[in-house]
Amino acid sequence: MAVQRVRKEPNGNHSPGAAHDGEEKISREHLIKELNGDLRREYQAIISYVIFSQVLKGAAYMDIAKELEKHAAEELSHAITIAKQIDYLGGEPASEPMPVRTADTAVKMLAIDLENENETIRNYRRRVRQCEALGEYAIGEHIRQILMQEQEHQSDLATALGKDVPDVTTASERA
Repeated sequence: MAVQRVRKEPNGNHSPGAAHDGEEKISREHLIKELNGDLRREYQAIISYVIFSQVLKGAAYMDIAKELEKHAAEELSHAITIAKQIDYLGGEPASEPMPVRTADTAVKMLAIDLENENETIRNYRRRVRQCEALGEYAIGEHIRQILMQEQEHQSDLATALGKDVPDVTTASERA
């Protein structure tokens, strides 16, 4: 998603346009919209982890299923944190999850969860930059705390699948 650039006028108001001194700014309304997308993704993750933790079968998946249960609880905590930040910004927290994908094998279930975590990490990294551009440093710190757990989830899932942790760094982050 594109970051809306806002220029601070001499009268203290903000107007769309090029950012002053190369500093990127976004509006509170845009940040609320983005955070609501994150909240919907957290709801999706809760549902996915609850379902997958209960339908994984076999001795090889018992420990993984327990870990997914823990992930579900952590995702609920993330959802509450994000909803609080949306409310703080004056927005209305979303009430619907992103669509939940399912699968018929344990490996496919874990792969879906890994894909979702990868996307969540990319989005939260972007959100931290947006919060800082808006001067909402405390919200950025809350998201950084969530991001640390999301990266643990990513690592857990990649390990369960016998894969290296995916590099989800975007080209702009590497520059």
